[in-house]
Amino acid sequence: MTRRTRKFVGAVAMVVFVCVYALVTMAIVQGRVTELPKLAQMVIYAVLGIGWIIPLMPLIRWMERPDAPR
Repeated sequence: MTRRTRKFVGAVAMVVFVCVYALVTMAIVQGRVTELPKLAQMVIYAVLGIGWIIPLMPLIRWMERPDAPR
């Protein structure tokens, strides 16, 4: 698979993942976090806000891998 194709597939996968992640995060926050103290809410929002990056790092590495020599 060429680098260009990997980037396209990875971009589509990232968009789908982020949409699903946002929906799941909203459901979790709406149900439980609103009752916590403000400081705890701030920490949870910060963690959930950057938490989507860690699962996507292997995908980004795969997308940026150089093409195999011909």
